[in-house]
Parts: sequence; structure tokens; C-alpha cells
Amino acid sequence: MSKRNRIIYWVATLWLALGMTATGIQQLLHLPLEGALAPPGVYGITQLGYPVHFLTLIGIWKLLGVVALLIPRFPLLKEWAYAGFFFLTTGAVFAHLAVGHAAAELLPALLLLVLTLLSWYFRPADRKVAPARP
Repeated sequence: MSKRNRIIYWVATLWLALGMTATGIQQLLHLPLEGALAPPGVYGITQLGYPVHFLTLIGIWKLLGVVALLIPRFPLLKEWAYAGFFFLTTGAVFAHLAVGHAAAELLPALLLLVLTLLSWYFRPADRKVAPARP
């Protein structure tokens, strides 16, 4: 892996981990972020039509996903974490579009989606699932 790719991987992964950790904690605490551009708060999740208890589930999944991405080894677990982050962020983008939110409200979810894709694409070989041998 080239030095450039390693730098891209770690910058994207650390920003992704920071974003998911921050929003995951906010969601677990059910912080009322009224006027925020997007969830993770109670105001945002109810604007999207989801029940408030959904925040707890999403918050737990985000924090577990961050742990899975950052710990060494366990490449299959990392693949599941990336898949979860991909489904979570694309679901958030779709939910915002479905309720007619402005484009600016899509930006946090789109940023986390891009970071997820960059981190996944540039991950080192030891963080990938080994291909099956025939």
C-alpha cells in the first residue's frame, strides 16, 4: 500500500470514526438539537418521522461500528461495520429526501457516506476479507 493511500485511509477512517462517535453519543443521550440541520437529536429524528427510541438503537450501532473499524484484525467484522454505516447513511439521505428537506440537510449524511466509501476503498490488505481459494 502506498503512503498516499495509507494517509487517505487513515484520514477518512479517523474522520468517519469521529463523526460516528459524536453523533452516536448525541443519539444515545437523546439530545434535543432543535434547529439543527439534521439529526442526530430528538428534533431531527422526529422530523424524519422516526420514533425517539430509534435514536438509542442507531447510537449503539454507530459506537459498535466505530470499535469494529478501529480495532486490529477481524476483517469480516469490519466489512459488516462498513455495510452498516453505508446502509445507515444512505437511509438518512433517503429519509431527508422523502420528507422534502433542503439540500443542506443532506450534507452531514452525505459527508459520512463519502468518508465510509473512502475508508472502505483505501483500507489496507490486512483489514480486508481474504478471497476464498478454489
